[in-house]
Amino acid sequence: MLQRLHPWNTRFRSWLWWVVIVGILAALPVVYDRVQTENTSKKVETVFDYRHLLDVAALQPNPEAFVQEWLGKLKEAGVESMAMYESTLSEFKSSRRILLYNANDVSLLTGQPVSLNENYTYLLFTNKANETALSPIIRNTFTSLGYTVNYWTHNGMDGLKIETSPDDALMKPMPQDPITMQMLHDRGFQIVPRLTDALPYNQQATEETLAKFHDLGVKRIIFEGESVKGYNDNAETGSLTDFANRLTKYDIGIATIENLKKPQKGIEKLSYLIDYNVVRLYSLSEKDSSLSPATISDRFALATKDRNIRMLYLNTQANKDVTKAQLTNTLPNLVNSLQKPGNALKAIEDNGFTLGQAEPFQVHHSSLQHYLKLVVVLGAVAFIALLISYFIPVLISPAFIIGLIGAAGLYKLKPALLEQGLALGVAISAPTIAMILVIRKTQQLRESHGDLSGSKRIMSTLIQYVKTAIISFMAVPFMIALLNNITYSLVLNQFRGVSLLHLAPIGLIALYVFLYCGESVMKELRRWLSMPITVIMVVGVAIAGAAGYYYLTRTGNEGQVSSIEMVFRSTLENVIGVRPRFKEFMLAHPLFLVGMFVGLRYAWGRFLFIIAVMGQLSMVDTFAHIHSPIIISSIRGLLGLGLGLVIGLIAILVWQIVERCWKKWSPLLVE
Repeated sequence: MLQRLHPWNTRFRSWLWWVVIVGILAALPVVYDRVQTENTSKKVETVFDYRHLLDVAALQPNPEAFVQEWLGKLKEAGVESMAMYESTLSEFKSSRRILLYNANDVSLLTGQPVSLNENYTYLLFTNKANETALSPIIRNTFTSLGYTVNYWTHNGMDGLKIETSPDDALMKPMPQDPITMQMLHDRGFQIVPRLTDALPYNQQATEETLAKFHDLGVKRIIFEGESVKGYNDNAETGSLTDFANRLTKYDIGIATIENLKKPQKGIEKLSYLIDYNVVRLYSLSEKDSSLSPATISDRFALATKDRNIRMLYLNTQANKDVTKAQLTNTLPNLVNSLQKPGNALKAIEDNGFTLGQAEPFQVHHSSLQHYLKLVVVLGAVAFIALLISYFIPVLISPAFIIGLIGAAGLYKLKPALLEQGLALGVAISAPTIAMILVIRKTQQLRESHGDLSGSKRIMSTLIQYVKTAIISFMAVPFMIALLNNITYSLVLNQFRGVSLLHLAPIGLIALYVFLYCGESVMKELRRWLSMPITVIMVVGVAIAGAAGYYYLTRTGNEGQVSSIEMVFRSTLENVIGVRPRFKEFMLAHPLFLVGMFVGLRYAWGRFLFIIAVMGQLSMVDTFAHIHSPIIISSIRGLLGLGLGLVIGLIAILVWQIVERCWKKWSPLLVE
């Protein structure tokens, strides 16, 4: 029965390959749309945390002069924007706009006994300008929350009495300090407000706040805390939609912060409601602000070039230098990072960007893209069915038909799950199929041509190296087309299954090498199961497990990298311009070449392909990072292949020398 099905399966497999090719052709216009989208946002904005500047200034003998001095230095260094948090009474006190008292303080000031039933908050404005600007803000904030606010005065100074405890009052956020915002605007800085969702959503207050932002030229806001403004009240009042409409009215976008432990709640919905007027932000932490200027510069250049970052957020901190018995801060280090010796801004401009207010991507979406994606889905299902056929040939037709039915169902119910599932399936299938074909070819050449000469082995190895890379890269157009959505580029949505992508091809190739390279799967299975377990096997399994664990710790955004490799990566980035994947050109690709070369003479050479498949899946995985530009990912893969070829040829040369020496001297050792 199976023999009668074999010709049909072979013909059907050929048809499926043609379906895959048609799917690739249909994906190319979608790929072009994404390239056009990626070229629409080329401005990079540098933002400094103004609150941190105040914190450092508070430790200086002349705080105001310190602030003004460093505002000038930061402006000269290329900082264009200042981030301003919502104000608090504590911040107004730190900036010396108010004097803050509790009931005990007032008792001492007035000489009156402390009331046992009163624990209120008292404040005095330090001058008339501060009272004019801040009194309405403070009064409106607390009265809207249900607190009683009364006029209070002492020694000719005007102030307010808020009928709540100081501890409670200090927690309440208020709009940004208008005096500071105007000062920064007059100094030539763009304002980037930071908003919270701590208080109940108030339409009128939000309208007034955004109108003021618009008058000051605000183009983008950043959220502070675990949710965006309007999220907590959205279920009851539709506040998220109202906030989005007001943002759109004033042409104000938002920024998403890279590498948060959890995405801010409501960020995805709000981004959709404002038509993705969103940019990605990289925040240099207080701790990292003390890194060397060269390191900070590399981080900024990589973030903008490789990860679609368009806002660079700088934090600073004060430090106690015990050895010098003095207070220090990282402000000079940040300036040196942006200009000489770090030259971060110059490096960013050299990469084709300009400095200015960050702009969102303008999405290019051709009218035919919807129909082209349907063809891409068809090709992706065919690709996955092909993978199944190399392990269970008889399932090739059922796999394709069931795949089409499942795809149709998911297209109606959960299209996002369909796109991600097919993208993952194709990403696994392409490198696995490519490696299976090279294993078969190696076995065929070894068995049919016997002992090939060294030159023929090298030529065959090079041909298969190119062919295998081409088949692996066939997954790329599918992945780009299936995941061509601005939400992936902005990392509002992420490609799932990265760990599976890194493990599945290795496991499948190991299965193929151990069971599919003999007379039959059952005979090979019985042979391996009947083999006695030795200490060497146990040690080998332990080593393989440790290596697998280490391999997994290096995958994804949380991957761990040694300091030596970080230096090596930085060197490659500076010399070549784009850093290829270390494991590709230093390990996997050279092992592929050696495995093929050795496998043409010795059957055990096929075991090297189990590790070599890492290079193929890594090339595909590079394109799973949708926030990386296509051109960067392509250059990275090709560079890895080129460097891997050089290192692999050197390894083959070393192998040939060792092999010839062994043939020459091994008979002498026996004697």
